[in-house]
Amino acid sequence: MEKTTFNSRRWILIALINFCVVALAGVTLRYKINFPLPMVNQKYLLHAHSHFAFDGWVAIALMTCMVNYLQRNNVATNYRKYHWILLASCLTAYAMFISFIIEGYDTFSITFSSLSIFISYFFIFHLWRDLNKVVDKAYSPKWFKGALVLLGISSLGAFSLAYLMANHIVIQDLYFSAIYFFLHFQYNGWFLFACFGLLFSFLYKIGFIPTAAISKKLFIIMAIMVGPTFLLSILWLKLPTGLRWIANISGILQLLVLFYFIQLLPVIKKHINNRIDKVTRFLWTMAAIAFVLKIVLQMLSIVPFLSHLAFGFRPVVIGYLHLSFIGIISFFLLGYINEIYKKEGYRVLTGGTILFVSGFLIQEIVLMTQGLEALEITPLPYANVILFICAILMFFGLIWFVIGFSGKRHLVSQNNPTA
Repeated sequence: MEKTTFNSRRWILIALINFCVVALAGVTLRYKINFPLPMVNQKYLLHAHSHFAFDGWVAIALMTCMVNYLQRNNVATNYRKYHWILLASCLTAYAMFISFIIEGYDTFSITFSSLSIFISYFFIFHLWRDLNKVVDKAYSPKWFKGALVLLGISSLGAFSLAYLMANHIVIQDLYFSAIYFFLHFQYNGWFLFACFGLLFSFLYKIGFIPTAAISKKLFIIMAIMVGPTFLLSILWLKLPTGLRWIANISGILQLLVLFYFIQLLPVIKKHINNRIDKVTRFLWTMAAIAFVLKIVLQMLSIVPFLSHLAFGFRPVVIGYLHLSFIGIISFFLLGYINEIYKKEGYRVLTGGTILFVSGFLIQEIVLMTQGLEALEITPLPYANVILFICAILMFFGLIWFVIGFSGKRHLVSQNNPTA
């Protein structure tokens, strides 16, 4: 009875709807850049867009998938507690979204942001205890526990930023350091470690035994590197020579992550390519390419000129953040959701996936092209209009995705082939 008290598919659908809200906010932001929209404060909406993307989409999706992991491993616990944690998370995410749109960083938005962090602490506590009941040779519980630790660490950046904003402390270096601290331990910590845990668990469950050894090695090197690589995010500061050397070395050692990750790809292709859905295969291929690009770009950031280009030009920063958030995390999650729930008769539609991915790819190309203005290369004409169209494509692609996932299309069942 305990297992039936948590409906993971319902929460995944809520997360996907929230992702559509994130995309709609992105469309509005791109519209305002091109056309007048006086009733919308661009800065306020940008804060709302980014915070809701983290708390309304990725956090809800990851937490749901991790609770579903417990269910699939037959962990005996009171699953109802996770329903209430996710409900509280979702309500605070919407409250935060609305308050940011109305007031930007102010009393209510900071209050709800802080509340969402405290709710995440409840999730960390309960999931950690339940993970102790799991026996998984794919090393997934370690990945999940690492993700939970890094989620807690990332909150230090969020609290620092809230303190600076609440007290109107206008020190740019502190402000951006707090932002990059939060982003680093979310993107490269909480998000990435949770996704790897889900991936290795899935691969092991379908019989890909070599996953376990690679999973352990990759976890150890990424756990060691996640702290030092934060320094790559603040190379624009006048760091002491020692810290700058640590940053440079950590950037080069990132190649070890690529070494183990790339080792995994041909073996997966050989053994399980024909056992996963074509939509999942497409999304995970795109996520793998984005992950490799991210590691390479992180390594290249140790070059002073490239570091200046990366942090000094807004389109490049946005492009890199979207590469991680959409290209790696969101593509992986969409593929994982499709793969896990297709056995229950739910699957996404190929058209929506292609539309969403196409909008993303064009957007990344345009953003990187805008960054080339730093090299005195003629900028792409109508770049902002193209980015607006890309935002529309991604929004409608997600709507299409949700429509496909919300209704049963087929039922995969060996026991009932006519279902």
